[in-house]
This record gives sequence, structure tokens and C-alpha cells, in this order.
Amino acid sequence: MSNEDIGSPTAGSPSEQPHIVSLVCQAKKALQQGEQLCMDAHTLSNASAQTVVDILALDAQVRWMSEAVLDQLKLAAQVAKSIEQKRSELEGQVQEWDTLRSQRSDALDSVLESLGSQYVPPDFHTVSVDSSPFGSQNGSEDENEDDGTPFGLPKSTSDPRQSPTDTIRNRSPLAKLDEKKSKRMDRRRWKTLSDFVDERAIEDLLDTIETDRQGLDDILAQTSDHPEHLLSAIEAIRNSIPEPTELPAFDAIFQAQEDTSSTMAKHLESLAHHYRNMQDAMHDFEAGEEFNEEDMQGMNSDADALPGIIIELEEGVRSIEAYRNNLLETKTAAQERVEIHRRILTDLDELGTIMTDMLEQQHAVEMESLDHLEHLHLQLRPLEELHHKYTSYQYAYNKLVLELARRRQYREAAQRVVANTIAELDAMVEEERILRAQFQAEHGQYIPEDVCLYIENPPNRWTVSTWNDEPLETLPEIENDLIEEAQQRVSGVEIGIGASQSL
Repeated sequence: MSNEDIGSPTAGSPSEQPHIVSLVCQAKKALQQGEQLCMDAHTLSNASAQTVVDILALDAQVRWMSEAVLDQLKLAAQVAKSIEQKRSELEGQVQEWDTLRSQRSDALDSVLESLGSQYVPPDFHTVSVDSSPFGSQNGSEDENEDDGTPFGLPKSTSDPRQSPTDTIRNRSPLAKLDEKKSKRMDRRRWKTLSDFVDERAIEDLLDTIETDRQGLDDILAQTSDHPEHLLSAIEAIRNSIPEPTELPAFDAIFQAQEDTSSTMAKHLESLAHHYRNMQDAMHDFEAGEEFNEEDMQGMNSDADALPGIIIELEEGVRSIEAYRNNLLETKTAAQERVEIHRRILTDLDELGTIMTDMLEQQHAVEMESLDHLEHLHLQLRPLEELHHKYTSYQYAYNKLVLELARRRQYREAAQRVVANTIAELDAMVEEERILRAQFQAEHGQYIPEDVCLYIENPPNRWTVSTWNDEPLETLPEIENDLIEEAQQRVSGVEIGIGASQSL
């Protein structure tokens, strides 16, 4: 409706009839505009109500999806914790194995170090193979100091390529005796028990164990980043969840729209009432009734108020539309959150696939690690066996030293008995010779020569020797301090060795 006012003529003027018609038209047009605005407001109010329904539905969907996402993330976190726990259990078993290996290695190193501190007299390994305490020696009597005989592995006792001439030229008896004496004087040139140990084989065993241990680290490394990667993905998804938003006060919006609609309805009722009044005035005018100036002023005043009513109705529509637009923005935001949650659900599906792969890989790694760990435990047995072997070896060597010392005492005691017996026999023979000489001097001249011709025989001389003239056994010379050391070592480990051998 145009807001231009038409001037009101005075009563009784010739243009009075057209003016009333114009007022009726203005009233009708204002009523039509009011009805349209009220219809628009009603439509907007209905749209707002539907938008609120949509918002509530979207909000409920968002809340449900958020709860579902959070539940899934909790499960994913439990999976990450489970993987980490299984890895921790495996690492704990590996640490136990590392501790056990360190104990076995340290024990073996201790034994080897002890072997390296115990000297072996040169006579122990420079004699012939037949009488060697070890049963296996180097054929070369100068004993190359850098070439130790491996424990339990005999070497050749002679070099077929060496001629007797070379032996005589390089090894005169005097030079050999001087060198043996020099070696006995300088123990730094002596071999130790560790020279008879195959250290290369031990190093190869330790290298093999270390290589296999590194292989276990490589197996465990396959899933080392799984928990961290999974937790990072969980945190990223959690951070992508939209923050919960507070919904508008729908009751207040509805109340405001209701108040606005009520005001507009009153305005529309005023327009309808004005239009009916103008129709009645038109009918009265057509019936010949004349209006005075006061009536005309009243009708003009009502007509002048029409633009203001229309403006208020338009403002009411704009107010309701503003509420509707705010609700549409809220709905759009809710739809965006729904889309975000849908993308999050897609990410969760991908995360579920990743977790399945991680669990399968973790299970495979766990099985492979346990098999590898069992293999590593089997490899520790040689270390324990070597420890027992070399501990027993050192113990046996010390017992050997004591045994040789005992045999030497036995031989010396036997030699003393033999020497005493020979001396006693020699004294008896000399006494017998004197007695026979006295007998011969007193009575021999009176006895015919053809009687008892053997009476003039001297007494038999006696000797004491080994059975079947066997050569005396060769025993190495052992200094007293070495015997005392062997005695101390035997006394210190006898109980432990007995327990070890029983095992």
C-alpha cells in the first residue's frame, strides 16, 4: 500500500463522492496487505516450528553420534592399552633373559679370568704325549707362546717336515736345558690355563647369541610404534569432535513470535474493522446520506493511520523472519556437525581396520617373539655348560697338581726306601765279605783245593730296580707355592663343584 496521503476535501464539495471511494479503496488495499503480511507471518511461524523440529532431530543425532564416537574411541584406547601391555609383558620376559644372559656371561668371564690367572709349569706341556698330564701337546718343544692348545682338542706331537739335522742345529741339549731353566725362572713366559681354552669358539658362541638377540629386537620393533600411532589417531579423532553447542531458547522464540502474531492479528482486525466502516459509509453515502465535516475528518484520520499499521505489520513479519533465520542458522550449524560426525565415523571405520591389522600383527609378533625367546633360552645352555666345563676343568687341574705332588712324594718315598735298602744290603755284603775273608785266612790253608771250590767266592752284590726294569715315571717339577695355590683353590670350590657335577 502506498504511504502517500490524499488531501481530504471539505464536506459538501463536488469531490466528496470520489474521496469516499478513494478511502474505501485505501481501506481495502490496506486490509489486503495486512492479510498478506499476516499470512506471511503465519507461514514463517510454521516454518520456524518445523525448523525447531529439525534442529532437535539433528541435535539428537549429533548427540547420539558423539556418544557412539566416544564409545568407539574408548574401545580403541583399550586396544592400544592391550597392545602396550602385551609388549610390556614381552619386554619383561626379554629383560629377564638379558639378566640371565648377563649372569651366565659374567660367571663364564669370571671363570675364564680365573683360568688366565693360574700358571701352568712348562714341564706340564713340554713332555712327550705318552706322559703328558693333558694328553695333547705341541710337538715343538720351544712351545710357540701365541699358539695355545684348545681345551680337549689335541694337536700333532711332531712335525714330519722337520729334519733331525734341524733339530740338532736348533736344539742342542745344553740350549734346551738353559731355555727350560729360563722359562721356569720367568713365569711371565708360562702358559696359563686359559691358553688351553678355545676362546675363539666362545667368542663365536657369544657373537651368535648377540646376533640372535638383535634379531629379537628387530621382531619387537615391528609393532613398537603401534600404541603411540593408535593413541595419536584416537586423540586426533577426539579433537575433531565438535564442541557441544547450546540450543536457542525455543520457548522464548515461540513466545516472542506468538506475541508478535497477536499484535499483528489485532492490527489486522483494526484494518478489517476500518474497511467495514468505510463500506458502511459508502453505502450510506450512496443512499443519499451526507457527512458533516467531523465525519470526514474522522474518516481521513483513520485513513492516515493505515500506513503506520502496515509498517508495524511489516516489522512484525521481519521480526518473525529474523527468528526464523536464526533458527535456520542453528539448523545449518547442526547439519554441519552431523556431516562432521559422519566423516568422523568414516575415520573410525578406517581406524577399526587399522586396529584389526595391528592386533593381527601384534599376535604374529608375539608368537614369533616367544619362539625366538625360547631359542635364546636354549642358547644360554651352552654358556652354562661351558661355565660348568671350565670350572670343572680348573678344579680338575688343581686336583691334578695335587695328584702330581702326591705322586712325587710317593716316588721320593719309594726312592728313599730303595736307597736305604740298597745301603743296608751293601753293608751286609761288606760284612759278609769281611767274615769270609777271616774264615779264609784262618782255615783256607788247611782245606784241600779240590774241596768246595766255591768257598772262596765273594758274597753276591744286590740291587733294587723297577719291575722289568721299567723306566722311572717322569713327573714335572712343581713349586711349593703352586701346590699351595692349588690346595686353596680346591678347598674354596670343592663344595660348589660337587653340587654342579651332581646337577
